[in-house]
Amino acid sequence: MRPSRGQLPIFAAASADPGPGDLAGLLIGPGQVVRMGGTARVSVVVDAPWRVHALDAELRRRDLAMQWEPSTVEGHYGVRTSYSGVLAELSARWLRGAVKAPPSAFLLDGVRLRLWFTAAGTVTPDSPELLLRLGQNDEQCWTPAVRALAVLGFPVEAARGPALRISGRRRIRRFAELIGEPLPVVPLTAWPA
Repeated sequence: MRPSRGQLPIFAAASADPGPGDLAGLLIGPGQVVRMGGTARVSVVVDAPWRVHALDAELRRRDLAMQWEPSTVEGHYGVRTSYSGVLAELSARWLRGAVKAPPSAFLLDGVRLRLWFTAAGTVTPDSPELLLRLGQNDEQCWTPAVRALAVLGFPVEAARGPALRISGRRRIRRFAELIGEPLPVVPLTAWPA
């Protein structure tokens, strides 16, 4: 376990109880949500087995069942929750018809940021930067994501992928404080320090 420095930030992942609304962190990135009757399901495609296991642990903390399967993209995995009534409110806030769009007052916190990074974040070895992948066809989420990160003190640059880049050792350190310690299944080199 990495040593903690100073006081826990108010928006840190460790300062909040997990809940189904946290999955907004997946939706601001490449996650998707669909409704069926009074239920909904959240899904995301990830690029590493550790992400599948880490998301499984995160979803179980929220009492959500998860399934996964190999994706049509080689080396990727589709992760999805079961349809659940507890996700209906989240889907109502994030769907305009069948199109995903963040609520107008969308904000990030450490918990949502943790889920986004777990599903789609990458640290660059030997470089003070990290990337947060966005949904390929979710342009309506890109500007709100930039704005929500800026509110937390993370100015970002657009990167290929599409993705957002956060640069600077101090920013990466603060990012790491916000998202908390990695789960045991996460390679230490895959998590910001």
